[in-house]
Amino acid sequence: MIPKQVSLVEVGPRDGLQNESQPVSAQQKVELIHLLQAAGLREIEATSFVSPKWVPQMADNAQVMSGIQRHEGVRYSVLTPNMKGLEAALALPLGQRPHEIVVFAAATEAFSQRNINCSIEVSIERFRPVVVAAHEAGIKVRSAVSCAMGCPYQGEVSADEVERVVMLLKSIRVDHVGIADTIGVGTPVKVQAAMERALKHYPIGEVSGHFHDTYGQALANIYACLQMGIHIFDASVAGLGGCPYAKGATGNVGTEDALFMLNGLGIDTGIDMSKLIDAAAYISMVLGRKPVSRTGSALLAKREQQRDQQRDQQRAQSVVHA
Repeated sequence: MIPKQVSLVEVGPRDGLQNESQPVSAQQKVELIHLLQAAGLREIEATSFVSPKWVPQMADNAQVMSGIQRHEGVRYSVLTPNMKGLEAALALPLGQRPHEIVVFAAATEAFSQRNINCSIEVSIERFRPVVVAAHEAGIKVRSAVSCAMGCPYQGEVSADEVERVVMLLKSIRVDHVGIADTIGVGTPVKVQAAMERALKHYPIGEVSGHFHDTYGQALANIYACLQMGIHIFDASVAGLGGCPYAKGATGNVGTEDALFMLNGLGIDTGIDMSKLIDAAAYISMVLGRKPVSRTGSALLAKREQQRDQQRDQQRAQSVVHA
């Protein structure tokens, strides 16, 4: 049965921007987060605590976390792939700390070795002290199983491989598991098969989907999950993002695209589309390009058309009065 309510986890400020070569200032990132929470987003992935050598776009993580004017009821998460990252997040003043941290593990040995230079099991063991320390600090731990639908180095990925990583994450007491189609090759049947394996080990409220739209399947994959009762999905404003490990891979499904479909299904998200488009327009202006999301592009074009019509009407009225 399709759920009546869905939570969209906004990952644009972190996952969407992390691979941008063009600098985006901390102030601009904070403004984006403010626009997103004003639109009604209640789960926002704000930044990551990683080495600036590897991800220079996220070097301003502390500035971003300190600059956010927090809204009651909004949860802010950060990526902390190791103890050093977690320690930096915990070093923030209490009111600036994240509510949740994110860790990730690959579904394939090939991706794990190429991405972080170690096996899947070694990567999980590295997360163990991170999970313990986060729980001791009262912080929830969310995880992502990357390349769950396909791997740029191995190719096909089986549901067995996905389940193996889900079980390893469960063994170190990770609270939530997200199934991620990192390179956007998943289709509904394959997605449902992977989700079924995750649901064997986690309750439905702690399983989510993270779908890239490389082959135009992200919305279909979300709908396939909705049919299973899954009601938490990552999305990225303006369709920001991509995967540096997969040539041509696009970003996450656009938040506006997901919202348009969910609105059409009569599903409550608590998100105001007009205000969400404000956020998409802002970050698109900062980056100097149009949104990748189709809904964002269409609604921004519609706004421009309406402004043009209003200008024409005002000019016509001015001529009449003159």
